[in-house]
Amino acid sequence: MHYRKAVIWQKAMALAKAACRCSMHLPGEERFGVRLQITRAAISIPSNIAEGWSRESRKEKSQFLAIAQGSLSELHTQLLLCERLGWIECGPLQATYGLADETSRMLTTLRRRFRSE
Repeated sequence: MHYRKAVIWQKAMALAKAACRCSMHLPGEERFGVRLQITRAAISIPSNIAEGWSRESRKEKSQFLAIAQGSLSELHTQLLLCERLGWIECGPLQATYGLADETSRMLTTLRRRFRSE
């Protein structure tokens, strides 16, 4: 199966889109600071899922999924900080947090599957 057909990649793409849209609400002075970090972390999640999907060994697949999980944790932390600083309103973030939680659960499940095989 191609990675674009994988539900986890599709979910990660939706998360990246939502996070990038949320980052547009940041103050102008954060355009090249936090906004850039949010965008990079968000894009890293589906990118690492796609790269891992194309690897041959389970170990390599699991490694790229772990990197995606790390990027997801980084993104979640950045969004939480922006919310706490009042840079992004809570409303638009709730759907993004939901996507982050779903993606995290899917990554954890898939990583466990690769480790147990």
